[in-house]
Amino acid sequence: MSAVRRRRPTGRGEPTARVLIAGIGNIFLGDDGFGPEVVRRLPHHLELDVRVVDYGIRGMHLAYDLLDTWDALVLIDALPDRGAPGTVEVFRAIPEDADTAQLDAHAMTPAAVFAGVRALGGALPTTVVVGCQVASVAEGIGLSAPVTAAVDAAVDAVGRVLADLVSADVRPGGVTQVGVVDRGVDILRQEE
Repeated sequence: MSAVRRRRPTGRGEPTARVLIAGIGNIFLGDDGFGPEVVRRLPHHLELDVRVVDYGIRGMHLAYDLLDTWDALVLIDALPDRGAPGTVEVFRAIPEDADTAQLDAHAMTPAAVFAGVRALGGALPTTVVVGCQVASVAEGIGLSAPVTAAVDAAVDAVGRVLADLVSADVRPGGVTQVGVVDRGVDILRQEE
């Protein structure tokens, strides 16, 4: 597990947004290990008030950590194959209604984590997913060639997301909209 926290003043005497970057996935299921691999390759000299953690398959650990006050969550995860393995996608997670997502302490799906946060009495921060379509989640260690080739693009996407989160000011009253994006264009916008 890796964790990095940095705090940088904004120039107004206040800290930048607190962001949790969470890599999730099972490294023993091929491309499902995408999140942990991206987190492993993230630079450890981030200038934000950011914490970077490889949660692997520890969904309840992530849910408990989300009980702290975070301005944003960047979730790095494998996505289902929709015909383009290795495609990196960046989008806002819209947590399902609390009634539809079931708490499962042993599941690592975002819906299960979100349900866990709600069950523990927490509130979810603005959540952006940086994901990659998988080629295979069969048992085995190691990413497929197209997903391996996408890791550097995902690292770059996380950097763009962090920059956009800071420029959009995700602290309470700040960020209001995150668009569905491929290739990192206009990830966050301020509401007028």
